[in-house]
Amino acid sequence: MNIPVIAPFLPKNITVIIVLVGYMGSGKSVVGKLLAHTLQLPFIDLDEYIESEVQKSISQLFKEKGEIYFRKKEHECLQKVLADHDHLVLATGGGTPCYSGNMEFLLNKTTNVFYLQVSVPELSRRLSKEKLHRPIISHLSEEALPEYIGKHLFERNPFYMMANHTIFCDQRSVESVVKEITEFLV
Repeated sequence: MNIPVIAPFLPKNITVIIVLVGYMGSGKSVVGKLLAHTLQLPFIDLDEYIESEVQKSISQLFKEKGEIYFRKKEHECLQKVLADHDHLVLATGGGTPCYSGNMEFLLNKTTNVFYLQVSVPELSRRLSKEKLHRPIISHLSEEALPEYIGKHLFERNPFYMMANHTIFCDQRSVESVVKEITEFLV
């Protein structure tokens, strides 16, 4: 599926901030990159931005400084990114909306917060292939992964569901998800 570039149709005099939230493996970065390309907007992956700011990987930050430090740095970086950009597609970390009032902050900044919703079985399938690259789940067995994801989704769902739009992503191509998001913008 070829998605046309539609940026020329977006008004230049208004702020266009699009934020993608959802659990790890939901496709925020992949969708965000194609969406940004389609809309001719800058793309920022918040986790990559944090790593660039602190010159360490997220897993190193967790190991060396702990989650509380990471969440504080995440909040600071989120505020900085949104203060510095009027036009942007932002992929947040899976936990970003759940801490430090970040979801409320995002919703006050834009009406374009999209929850990329993926079922536990689909997330388990996707993440089982990526376990080595995801330190938080690398120690889990294939059998334990769905329960772990289900527990996290149960805890995080109230925050994710605050998003302005929910996009169901199971068994869908990246292009079809991007197309649905752009239909909300036009």
